[in-house]
Amino acid sequence: MRLFTLDENGKMLPYNEMKFQDENRESDLEAILENNPEYFFEGSKVLIIGRQITTNLNSYVDLLGIDNSGNIIVVELKRNKTPRDTIAQILEYASFVENLDYAQLNEIYQDYSGEDVSLEDYHQQYFESEPEEKVSFNKHAKLVIVAQLITKEIKQTALYLRKKGLDIYCLEFRYFTTRSGEKIISCDVVVGEEEFIRQKIESKSLPKVNEKQFRKALDKHGFKVFDRIFEFAKKNELLSRWGSKGFSLNVELDSGYVGLFFGYPPDSVFKQSIYTGFEEISKKVNNSESIVEFYRSRLERLGLFVPAKSNLKWVIDSEYSEEQISNFLKIIEEVIVKIRANGLQSSSSVTRA
Repeated sequence: MRLFTLDENGKMLPYNEMKFQDENRESDLEAILENNPEYFFEGSKVLIIGRQITTNLNSYVDLLGIDNSGNIIVVELKRNKTPRDTIAQILEYASFVENLDYAQLNEIYQDYSGEDVSLEDYHQQYFESEPEEKVSFNKHAKLVIVAQLITKEIKQTALYLRKKGLDIYCLEFRYFTTRSGEKIISCDVVVGEEEFIRQKIESKSLPKVNEKQFRKALDKHGFKVFDRIFEFAKKNELLSRWGSKGFSLNVELDSGYVGLFFGYPPDSVFKQSIYTGFEEISKKVNNSESIVEFYRSRLERLGLFVPAKSNLKWVIDSEYSEEQISNFLKIIEEVIVKIRANGLQSSSSVTRA
């Protein structure tokens, strides 16, 4: 397939097809696909949770994703043509991924994203599913091979495996440049269904934001609330742990820290919001059940928070009074006192960041 553009005189000017590997590294393709997770699955999304994941055999899964139903998506990327061992590679990765439980997937996601929020909660927000909707993670796996050229051997073997019931896909991309230096990538599904999406994830964690960047992203309503929170955090010597989008506010103890809540800007899948950290308290703090119950009941009475799976969230989308913000911070202050009085569980000591 040749691609053309039209100049001002209606003349067809060809795009030059290039070998991607001649001027790009594999990480360049990974970055492109990581930033466009909807590119390969028409009409659906994929949540990337990990990249270059070390398996039990010391090999590396290029990209790991999850779809809206909780199915695992394993991706093997080749920036040139597929060598003969490509099928063997992705089957090896599939055998590793099949044994991952939710706790391991959650750990992979948190390591990649730099966020303390759980995979279940982020998945619900990312796909905008109903809070009460339950997702079974890793009940099924989809295998995806992406290359500039899917060789006949790989295509034939993948088609055979599909006939035998394995959910495997092959996607072929082409790379073009124009005279003005514009770069174009096209993609075709050569084995599998058109609606399947392919995404590639980076080996390093996503870059973390800081307080200055976070403040800049807020609207006027969010700025008013979070400005008070940052002031409160400094006054009470709380620890802010920054992720790729937002932050968690933590109370520090001698043996570690405990997350109180998460803060997110408008461009997050959580939207501009505050999201409770009940799991953090339950997992780490003595007498956690009564503390979480106190925390939950007080926030519910405050009237700002709504249910969000096992947590509560406050979407900051309008003007809030100083009294409302102060009442929220008083609750946090009381929770901090209770956490410090009860201390951390002996098995939950966490090294300080």
